Amino acid sequence: MTEWYAVPRKRDARVVQQHSVGVVRNWGSTVEERRGQFPCDALVTQPYAVLFRALDVEAQVAVVFRWLCQLRVAPYSYDWIDNLGRRSRRELTPGLDELEVGQRFMIFRLAQFEPGCSITLTTDHVVFGRIAITYRVAPRGPETSRLVVKLVVASRPGPLGWLMARILPASDLVMMRRQLLNLRKLAEQRETP
Repeated sequence: MTEWYAVPRKRDARVVQQHSVGVVRNWGSTVEERRGQFPCDALVTQPYAVLFRALDVEAQVAVVFRWLCQLRVAPYSYDWIDNLGRRSRRELTPGLDELEVGQRFMIFRLAQFEPGCSITLTTDHVVFGRIAITYRVAPRGPETSRLVVKLVVASRPGPLGWLMARILPASDLVMMRRQLLNLRKLAEQRETP
C-alpha cells in the first residue's frame, strides 16, 4: 500500500515541477510564439535562459506601443522596488514614441525598433549579465492586441553568474508580470495614441 502512494506522489511532483518551470520560462505565451524569431535572438550568443511573457490587451496596437515607449521613463512594475518608490506615470508622455537607437530604457539601451510594432533593448549588466529583450505587439483583432516579450540572457562567469542563472527567471517573472499587467491596464483605460 505504501508503494502505491509513493509512486503517484513522486510522479505528481515531477509534473508540478515541469509545469512550474514552464510557467516561469513561458508565462502566457503560446508554442507558436515561442517558435518565432525575435530581434533579440541575434544579440546574445550562448544564452543560458530564454524567457517569454505574453498577454492580450483590449486596446489597439498603436496604444499599446505608445505605452511600451513609456518604459523610457519608468519601469511600470513594482515602483517601490525598481523606481525608488516613485510612481510610474499614469498618462502618456508626449514625444516618448520618437525613438532612436541608443536611447535609455530603464537599465537598457534601445538596440533596434520597428515603429508601432517592436522595441528591442539590451544591457550588459554587472549583476544580471548580458540581456536582450524584444517587446512585440501585434493585432489580435480590431480592438485587441497581443503583447509578447522575449528575453535572452547570458550570465556572467563565476559565482554571481551561477546565482543569477538560478534566480533570474523566477524573479523576472514576478517583476515583468507586474509590468505587463500594469501596461495592459493603462492601455485599456486610454484608447487614444
